[in-house]
Amino acid sequence: MLTSELQYDLPADRIAQAPAERRDQSRLLVFNRKTENISHHFFHELSDLLPSKLSILRNDVSVLKARLPGKRPSGGKVECLLLRPANPPETTWRCLLKPGGKTAKTGKFSLEDQYSAEVIENLPSGEYLVKFDLPKDSDPPALAQRLGSLPLPPYVRRPADSADEERYQTVYANSENRSAVAAPTAGLHFTPEILKKLQNDGHTIHDLTLSVGLGTFRPIETEKVEDHPMHAEEYFLDPSTKSVLRDPSQNRLAIGTTCVRTIEHYLATDDPELKSPTRAEAQLFIRPPYSFLGVDHILTNFHLPGSTLLCLVAAFLSPGKPDGLPMLKEIYAEAIAKDYRFFSYGDAMLIV
Repeated sequence: MLTSELQYDLPADRIAQAPAERRDQSRLLVFNRKTENISHHFFHELSDLLPSKLSILRNDVSVLKARLPGKRPSGGKVECLLLRPANPPETTWRCLLKPGGKTAKTGKFSLEDQYSAEVIENLPSGEYLVKFDLPKDSDPPALAQRLGSLPLPPYVRRPADSADEERYQTVYANSENRSAVAAPTAGLHFTPEILKKLQNDGHTIHDLTLSVGLGTFRPIETEKVEDHPMHAEEYFLDPSTKSVLRDPSQNRLAIGTTCVRTIEHYLATDDPELKSPTRAEAQLFIRPPYSFLGVDHILTNFHLPGSTLLCLVAAFLSPGKPDGLPMLKEIYAEAIAKDYRFFSYGDAMLIV
């Protein structure tokens, strides 16, 4: 598949710059793969639109306030974005730096009386290995929660504010799993009331954790899709969730592409330790034609042109076949015509 095939025309005013007033006021496009029928709803109707007795998988990761301010010894400003820990010690992290070249050349940056940092390696990926000295905090995430700001996606053309600290987290985000630099955005539409109704209607809800990285926003830059080097993201599964994934009788709904990648990567591996937790890295590039191992339905947002997430959704529309992308473009064209809002703070799409 050529990467150029992943492009579509999206008016700039369709890119959501802020969330809906209420989480469940987002719109919901439903696509039925058997009938190829599209219907239009609001998110608060979700439970009435689902098949019965689903096992619902959600990503309980919490978004880290990963954007840190700092200064070089010369006084020049530095912005450090925490990505993920490197190998132990826990004070060394992979980061993005702005400006990268000047900061790496200087080798150091800090914030007076708060922290100091040493740039110890410039990685081929454009990331930097940074070692932190933290007189007041146990680790870089603790520093970030105290002094950092949320890293909103680059297409949200405004700085994060106090409202984003609530709305760019799911209502079920686990503060102990504060390891993502981007939200699992399909989950942003849920409210406690919707979750309770789902359970009352006979669905079961299961948590997994995937640490969403910046790779989710990076466009495919190779001419052919299959040549794209897929980013890796760490995930965690407890034994109860693993048992749901290994049970072939389950009918599963994945909340977002992060859950899909976790489920599919895990089921593609042998796991003799079903009674123990699993921690691994998903580096799985799902694209047409792909046959899914453990996902029966997907709830997702509308994704960027030229993205790996677009490939994943296209593959799910027509599993094992190459014709999902034209189908997806037709659905997106209708969503644009119906004034749906796109990307992280936008509306949702349910594929059954």
